[in-house]
Amino acid sequence: MASRRPVAYAALLPGINVGGSKKIAMPALRSCFEAVGCEAVATYIQSGNVVFRSGRARTGLVGALEGAIAEGTGHDVRVLLRTGKELAAVIDGNPYPDLEGSKLHVFFVDGAASTVVRDIDAEAFAPEEFTVAAHEIYLALPNGMGRAKLPSKLLKPKPPAAVTARNWNTVRKLDELIRGLDG
Repeated sequence: MASRRPVAYAALLPGINVGGSKKIAMPALRSCFEAVGCEAVATYIQSGNVVFRSGRARTGLVGALEGAIAEGTGHDVRVLLRTGKELAAVIDGNPYPDLEGSKLHVFFVDGAASTVVRDIDAEAFAPEEFTVAAHEIYLALPNGMGRAKLPSKLLKPKPPAAVTARNWNTVRKLDELIRGLDG
């Protein structure tokens, strides 16, 4: 069986090293990815961002990574993957180009993003706003994440799909790192 051409991915892991839960050292996390054959593995900051290349099929790769992380760290963690092309589309699709850093966040969803916001009255959270894409939700938070009410509403009760948030600076940095892997 011929091996597939390696694809560059960004892995986004929900809940890593946030509020003292699911503490995972980055060298241990990199080892989990390397244990399933991932190449050029690099982490970015301490909150569950990993860029790497793999020749494995995406569906099998997610399960293998989740199993390796559980075995290597003792934590059950979902793995959300985005290819370089998918991450570039997130950046290109930004509906709030005048916002940066802590005022713009992206919720990455493992499934249809519309399922996360289906019962949300957007007007009740003004001036906070959100825009739904296929697998992402863009959040415009003029007062930053710390004072925002919308993000917690999106996550409670627990959404029907795995969700993880990244601020715009992190999204842009992951895009830069993955472009380096794509060559």
